[in-house]
Amino acid sequence: MKLQHIVYLLAIFFVVAIFVFACIEENNYLVWIIIILESWVKEAKGTVYKGILPNNSIVAIKKTRLGDNNQVEQFINEVLVLSQINHRNVVKLLGCCLETEVPLLVYEFISGGSLFDHLHGSLFASSLTWEHRLEIAIEVAGAIAYLHSGASIPIIHLDIKTENILLDENLTAKVADFGASKLMSMDKEQLTTMVQGTLGYLDPEYYTTWLLNEKSDVYSFGVVLMELISGQKALCFERPETSKHLVSYFLLATKENRLHEIIDDQVLNEDNQREIHEAARVAVECTRPKGEERPRMIEVAAELETLRAKTTKHNWLDQYPEENEHLLGSNIVSAPGHTSSRGYDNKKNVARFDIEAGR
Repeated sequence: MKLQHIVYLLAIFFVVAIFVFACIEENNYLVWIIIILESWVKEAKGTVYKGILPNNSIVAIKKTRLGDNNQVEQFINEVLVLSQINHRNVVKLLGCCLETEVPLLVYEFISGGSLFDHLHGSLFASSLTWEHRLEIAIEVAGAIAYLHSGASIPIIHLDIKTENILLDENLTAKVADFGASKLMSMDKEQLTTMVQGTLGYLDPEYYTTWLLNEKSDVYSFGVVLMELISGQKALCFERPETSKHLVSYFLLATKENRLHEIIDDQVLNEDNQREIHEAARVAVECTRPKGEERPRMIEVAAELETLRAKTTKHNWLDQYPEENEHLLGSNIVSAPGHTSSRGYDNKKNVARFDIEAGR
């Protein structure tokens, strides 16, 4: 079956828009429905362009490399996966174009760059406060929890990393790049696959089992959370051999009770030490070597949301000290289903706020 036929079928069943390009010139696309303004970013998988629709809305257009059959397969996979998803913290696929030499994907345009850029890149002098970082972690955790538990068909992303988390002008997080993602059959809990993911984020169980499952995304998210806390890259060859992987570096510091030494100086202060250490505990739980010992993403999202609720409540009490006596004498109830327990057994129905957001 030809690529065009496959995508047209996807359009019929999953409401994916088909964009038609009238004509093409060398590097400038003169189009009927989209005008390419500039090359936005180039990567190994292809080039992302910035474009504009006739209604003046800006879009991102992803062009795969010419002659790369693997990229064509990922193109089909991304259309298939993203057509199943509707969540505020997942980049929205607007449609695709098959009239060009290589297929193009059209997405909503996210202007703020990637989380990697903000934490490690030269384009941004990182000004992300701890509150920003915690909010980003909560949004990403909620999006992944939705993929695993809230989408019509469970989805494993398989390449969660800071480069695949985009931030808009309000620093709202958007999970992107679903080319490696897999739809999970209801009767399967794991799948065998060729190597997916990125070094530094890849589930260590994969090296011995060749299997990936939703706990692989949990591990990758744990690495992202460690990056948010430390400001360090997931893989850095400038660190000692035993610590070039951030997970090893982070776990050693935690074990030796010197986590404060690797927390990003830009976020640590006297008021948030407790919250950061709690977030670090969640990151450690997510990166346990055995997948069965890691929490589910719905539980991780609940843990982080509870942490934010505690922080917000604490800040509110500080802001209005005259109300403290009355409030502290009352029963203050957090969001339904939230607990501060370290266990994960009693959280089957938590994080509904994130899952339902995708409906």
